[in-house]
Amino acid sequence: MQYPYQIKSLEDYHEIYNNSVVEPEEFWTEIAENFTCRKKWGNVVEWNFEEPSIKWFLGGKLNITENCLDRWTKIQPDVPVLIWEANDPNEKSRAISYKELLEKVIEFAHVLKENNVKKGDSVCIYMPMVPELAIAMLACARIGAIHNVVFGGFSAKSIKDRIADSQCSFAITADGSYRSNKTIPVKNIMDDAIVGDSSVKKVIVLKRTFYSVSMMNGRDVWWHDEIEKIKKKDLKDDPIEEMDSEDMLFILYTSGSTGKPKGVVHTIGGWITGHSYIVYGPLCAGATYLMFEGTPTYPDAGRFWEIVEKYKVNILYTAPTEIRSLMAYDTDPIKDKDLSSLKVLGSVGEPINVEAWNWYNENIGKRKCPIIDTWWQTETAGILISNLAGVTHQKPCYATLPLPGVVPIIVDEKGNKLHGNSVSGNLCFKFSWPSILRTTYNDNERCRLNYFTTYPGLYFTGDCCLRDENGFYRITGRVDDVLNVSGHRIGTAEVENAINIHDSVFESAGVGFPHDIKGRGIYAFIIFDNTSMNEEDARKIINNAVTKEIGSFAKPEKIQFVNGLPKTRSGKIMRRILRKIAKGEMNNLGDTSTLLDPTVVDEIKKNRL
Repeated sequence: MQYPYQIKSLEDYHEIYNNSVVEPEEFWTEIAENFTCRKKWGNVVEWNFEEPSIKWFLGGKLNITENCLDRWTKIQPDVPVLIWEANDPNEKSRAISYKELLEKVIEFAHVLKENNVKKGDSVCIYMPMVPELAIAMLACARIGAIHNVVFGGFSAKSIKDRIADSQCSFAITADGSYRSNKTIPVKNIMDDAIVGDSSVKKVIVLKRTFYSVSMMNGRDVWWHDEIEKIKKKDLKDDPIEEMDSEDMLFILYTSGSTGKPKGVVHTIGGWITGHSYIVYGPLCAGATYLMFEGTPTYPDAGRFWEIVEKYKVNILYTAPTEIRSLMAYDTDPIKDKDLSSLKVLGSVGEPINVEAWNWYNENIGKRKCPIIDTWWQTETAGILISNLAGVTHQKPCYATLPLPGVVPIIVDEKGNKLHGNSVSGNLCFKFSWPSILRTTYNDNERCRLNYFTTYPGLYFTGDCCLRDENGFYRITGRVDDVLNVSGHRIGTAEVENAINIHDSVFESAGVGFPHDIKGRGIYAFIIFDNTSMNEEDARKIINNAVTKEIGSFAKPEKIQFVNGLPKTRSGKIMRRILRKIAKGEMNNLGDTSTLLDPTVVDEIKKNRL
């Protein structure tokens, strides 16, 4: 797919951006015309942010997998689309071409059809990071089924809640998965999720680890057995479904402040990011991407860099939390690795701190690779604010400039638009864009209340933001993380940056809590890597650093040293959980299902100050 606008200079960017926001429908039409459609749309967009009701490319007919696979199979059938690296470095890697992937997707689409999965059905996918995960997703999209991916490592309750909310009748899973030195009993977890009165009537199980599992007669079937049945039937037709641009493509759950996660809905014509960087994005662009099953530090802290060297990776896109974890090992794991293939580095998931940005730039990019600091959300689906490699300027910790076609605005607490530069407030967007969420599944009122009522007529991101003297945007944290301490408004991100200056601080998270004198105090949760220093001395040093960097009013009232922080799998710190712990609301932590390691919450609760 050829992007119709070639942005080769800062001047190009400004011209294209300005035109895109003056004539947004014309801009998005030119983008859409690069997709393969079976029937062209009528109206480009109909939307309002009051209900909300958002529809793009009305009447357009297409199947997203034709854009991911068929078009490239005709042009570059033998080009690898997916290279898979196993958790175990000694296990053989896999490379799948566009032609092979298309064949596998059609084959598994037949499996789904033979097991009575129909257009519009909801399918829960709970699998390891293996090629079959992408095959399952694309096969669902091929036949018009709605996929609901629950990433491996989530609990049985997490899966149960998502299955119940999305009314899944079908599930795809594996016997187990590998992560570092652990074997995770994926099938057993799925069994616990669908025990009793579940809507799931059929489960397809991939054999990955040969972990001993129970297979329920009449419900559970093996992936490989179902493939063999298709081959014996010699089904060569293509079960592809023609879809409307506003038909649902998938539901992706994001955590909520209540016990119920939000099922964000994205549509066929929405071009999404929720699953884009592992499936839809690279495939729509005809790219080759690498899928890694394991973790950056297994079996040692050089694993990431070995993979870069082995496959001559040219774009590395990861989360600040991963960068900080690798920083802890210093540069020894990098010294003997050839990283010269890298051309672009990326950061995603949360605002990156200065120290991590500089380490990434100097040690991984060798000051030769642009760092693309991207801002987006599950709900926005596509990147909305980001610098462009080699074109627009980069600035540590800044997402910098909005991409063409979207209009960010900064408002104060009353919703007044803040004009000009050198301002800070709450980040919103006006006008719609194709990949914005359409609703939260089966609960449009929740969508309206969460995103469209705080500032009427605007999409409210929930993030606070500053725009510097050059018009560059920096996300400084969630709005809930902006505190009024002794009459001073301060973002907890500022406090965290001051804390993180200390060499022995690995990572920190600051939240507000009620304070009798100040109104709001700051409670800091800190991973501290210095066993030779007692906690009281460490607290004094940290408070001195905050006083020096910001002022004494910003010193944390409480500093709790922890072994880990509650994070999602994308690396985002779940500060709402920390806020509730800081306030002593131990029994009302809301949805914790998206946590990478839920056990850290128990440890933090136990040692709360």
